[in-house]
Amino acid sequence: MFIEMEHIRKEYGNGENKLYALNDASLSLEKGEFCVILGPSGSGKSTLLNILGGLDSADGGKLIIDGKELTKLTKKELAKYRREQVGIVFQTYNLIGELTVRENVKVVSDISATPLDADKLLDELGLGKHKTHFPSELSGGQQQRCAIARAVVKNPSLLLCDEPTGALDSSSSRDVLELLQEVNEKYGTTVVLITHNEAIAEMADRIVRIRDGKITENKVGPKKPVKELVF
Repeated sequence: MFIEMEHIRKEYGNGENKLYALNDASLSLEKGEFCVILGPSGSGKSTLLNILGGLDSADGGKLIIDGKELTKLTKKELAKYRREQVGIVFQTYNLIGELTVRENVKVVSDISATPLDADKLLDELGLGKHKTHFPSELSGGQQQRCAIARAVVKNPSLLLCDEPTGALDSSSSRDVLELLQEVNEKYGTTVVLITHNEAIAEMADRIVRIRDGKITENKVGPKKPVKELVF
């Protein structure tokens, strides 16, 4: 099992003011699965993503990813895990405005242990003609493609996507989802994508629903091609 999450708990506040962002949440994923996590705002899905990515720590429970027990790692070890094994794609692209597309990707590949070839990757992701362009010269969909390239170039074993189509129109959303599906299939990357868009779940190997910090459903998805999704 690639991800083994057992009874994870994340708390905020104390006493009567205590709130649970995650409450006894358990989840297992096989290597190479494409998992879509659905839930309304405040359900705990972003907290779950942050804990999987080593950006936040759990207050209880056990989390093992690719043989590493994250709940026992030091801050230094967590930083190494984030740098070497995790790629993250945000809703807001977080590109460096003063750098070109190629430079935004190279800044990550240059500090990665086993990076992919940046130029080849950009060509494969449809950004070959935009390597020397700055983020401000790209459409929203192209900026998100660049953000995906930056996350994928480090050759991560786990790719986490936080509402990656939230700021895009339906056409650009479809392009980005096709790209994520291609990355999953070509590189065998385990992908976890959180969204509130029910249609996106149809592309998943596994569909997980979360509400009030609890996993309420975990089922096998139909894994449809993105072109068959109805937005």
